[in-house]
Amino acid sequence: MNKEVKQKFDSYPSSVRERLLKIRAAVYEVAEEDGLDEVTETLKWGEPAYLARQGSTLRIDWKSKNSDHVSVYFNCNTTLVETFKELYGDIFCIVGNREIQLPISAGIPMTQLKACISMSLRYHAIKHLPMLGA
Repeated sequence: MNKEVKQKFDSYPSSVRERLLKIRAAVYEVAEEDGLDEVTETLKWGEPAYLARQGSTLRIDWKSKNSDHVSVYFNCNTTLVETFKELYGDIFCIVGNREIQLPISAGIPMTQLKACISMSLRYHAIKHLPMLGA
């Protein structure tokens, strides 16, 4: 983890940091499971961001003004969130065309979240497939 990203994680309250680190770990687990050779971790718009070579950037964050959840953000110019709504609209709180909100007070539906992460990390390789190959 680079210095700027570490500082960002260190700035979160401990319960939030733990949750976001679980999501971060899921990104790297999915990348390994999918055989992706490298995930770039940076800050974009002040938020931890992840990108694989054939993928679309995803970001994770928590904001004190909406302190009851953490969010995973996806590129709004893709069909990712539209696909997530179709597949997991009954599981996730999906906001607009770019955000999945994960309540702090509930468990993370990790199987479904990892599927979303996988689609994002492989987006440009699968964007031509119906339902992104799900």
